[in-house]
Amino acid sequence: QVQLQESGPGLVKPSQTLSLTCTVSGASIPTGYYYWNWIRQPPGKGLEWMGVISYSGSTYYSPHLKSRTYIARDTSKNQVTLQLLSVTPEDTAVYYCAASKTLILGAAAENVYDYWGQGTQVTVSS
Repeated sequence: QVQLQESGPGLVKPSQTLSLTCTVSGASIPTGYYYWNWIRQPPGKGLEWMGVISYSGSTYYSPHLKSRTYIARDTSKNQVTLQLLSVTPEDTAVYYCAASKTLILGAAAENVYDYWGQGTQVTVSS
């Protein structure tokens, strides 16, 4: 059973960098052959796919967020990280990491992913 746990600061100031970590258990990031996605849900809105890193380290990003999103992995800690630069209040959302067995870019439906973290609330405010 794969388990995902997001962690990071709940409050970020505008113009700063949002940094989140997804700790994975039950599967090895480089050898488990999963794709590790970051997805967010702003208040009152639907899910938004942000990007993905593959088990081999390849990354793909939403065109809308590509210029300020960076996803990486730390195989020694079995973690996937998300950095979102220059945040604004519009980046306030619940942020999720999710694992999928196939690469599906842009998917924002819950049933597409095999495993989800519980999500972490991030508020951008001064």
